[in-house]
Amino acid sequence: MKKENVVQTKSYEFALLCIKLYKKLIKEQQEYVLSKQILKSGTSIGANIEEAIGGQSTRDFLSKMAISYKETRETHYWLRLLRDSNYITDQESINLINKCEELLKIIGSIQKTTKLKIRNS
Repeated sequence: MKKENVVQTKSYEFALLCIKLYKKLIKEQQEYVLSKQILKSGTSIGANIEEAIGGQSTRDFLSKMAISYKETRETHYWLRLLRDSNYITDQESINLINKCEELLKIIGSIQKTTKLKIRNS
């Protein structure tokens, strides 16, 4: 049986939440600009993780994980902006921001471990 890849699973679940938020913002708030940003960056995290997993080398893996990290930071920004501009409530933002911060920690840790692996090889 294949072992679960935590970052892969969490980024996929987070992407689904971003899609749900996008649909809500479009339908209930008629918000089309920020919602598109959250959709793009929030789904890009997992897409880049998938690319990293299929990478051709350790350096390729690290490069794709760095992109995922940047996309996660960008998503974190858009979530705060949506909250602070009252498109989403504090309560709505808490879960998403927490999940985003969790991804930042996981991806950051993966990057650190991979850099050490490269240095020691």
